Amino acid sequence: MRAQDSATATTTIAVTATEGSTSGRTATTGPTTATGPTVTGGRSAPAPRTRGTLLALLGVVSFSLTFPSTVWGLESFGPWSLVAVRSTLAALIAGAFLLAGRVPLPERRHWAGLAVVAGGVVIGFPLLTTLALQTSTTSHAAVVVGLLPLTTATLAAIRTGRRPSRTFWFAAVSGAVVVIAFTIQQSGGALSTGDLYLFGALLVCAAGYTEGGRLATLMPGWQVIGWALVLCLPLMAVASAVTLSIEPVHLNAHGIIGLVWVAAGSTFFGLYVWYRGMAEIGIPKASQLQLAQPLLTLFWSVFLLGETLPLAAPLAAVGVLVCIAVTQRAKS
Repeated sequence: MRAQDSATATTTIAVTATEGSTSGRTATTGPTTATGPTVTGGRSAPAPRTRGTLLALLGVVSFSLTFPSTVWGLESFGPWSLVAVRSTLAALIAGAFLLAGRVPLPERRHWAGLAVVAGGVVIGFPLLTTLALQTSTTSHAAVVVGLLPLTTATLAAIRTGRRPSRTFWFAAVSGAVVVIAFTIQQSGGALSTGDLYLFGALLVCAAGYTEGGRLATLMPGWQVIGWALVLCLPLMAVASAVTLSIEPVHLNAHGIIGLVWVAAGSTFFGLYVWYRGMAEIGIPKASQLQLAQPLLTLFWSVFLLGETLPLAAPLAAVGVLVCIAVTQRAKS
């Protein structure tokens, strides 16, 4: 059919056949002018995929700076006060975003899952890794925590009831052997207290990631971490007041920068862009990008902290990345 505009030439309206239609006529008339992105074959332009990849990569870079920033933060704060203050600041930032967006409260059935996210990602992982970094180097911790994507995948498989393939389990066991061998070799034949903290951090963070991934299918991902942080705000505010009065505080530039980054960069911004990226490119693709995180942390530990990188650290990191990459490609 024809459509006549009062200010332009005749344009074309295409009528295609649909189910139940009596004909599939297409009318053609004079030339038309098209604007906006082109849609080919019913698929949208690749811009969202590119944007999602960049956002997820930005999240990985943010996460890779967490350990070096924590080491800097420990120059000014005690381990308990650093964790409490970082969570309080991150919760205030998250609350401001939620208020600005006029985001309604989550349904009551989601609060239990948000509590798991809060306990694992907001409190458990930061606290355990901060305690570990008092005795462990960032390069050592990066290799151990490099097993986090694999641990998360394993817990997710248990949570969802899916059966991974034999290839998956072979790679999982191989990665665990690499990490355990590295930690024992670095600690002189026995696991140290710092290693126990790190392995505990793996478990609680993996639980938080697994539950957060489930909730991210029900609400925007940034709201998952936002509400988890707000849920912790009353507890963390009280903890900040108590710990700051007990532990000594020696403010310096490194300490302030470290605190600001772990609060605004790692805890909120990193997870914000990470979840947005996952929403656009999918969890499998995003998780593969996170495999670069241990190697990035090793780089920051040398560049920012001047650590001496043991030869076994990059070798172990590469070994872990290979094993995790196999699990990502294995069929379920």
